[in-house]
Amino acid sequence: MFDVIDFLETVGQDAQWRHADSDALARALTGVQVDPELRVAILARDEHGLQALLGQGPFCCLISPAKPSEEQEECDGSCKEGEEKKDDKEKEKRKDGD
Repeated sequence: MFDVIDFLETVGQDAQWRHADSDALARALTGVQVDPELRVAILARDEHGLQALLGQGPFCCLISPAKPSEEQEECDGSCKEGEEKKDDKEKEKRKDGD
């Protein structure tokens, strides 16, 4: 199985293989130990068949942004007002502490 993975990796790294004909792929496969079923799937460019033979099912990746917490709220213009109020409170605390 590792031979077919190595072969697919090598082919995938070279853009010229994208549109190569089946004869060129067959010549490239001559030195690789690949099961006949895998060889047929590669030459037929059967993506789903190749995935099934390799034991790979379809997968999906979803990236969702985190919801802002109370401390990390998005600024809608009121952020500056909130910072000014916070600064005023800190100044009052310092006055009271003196």
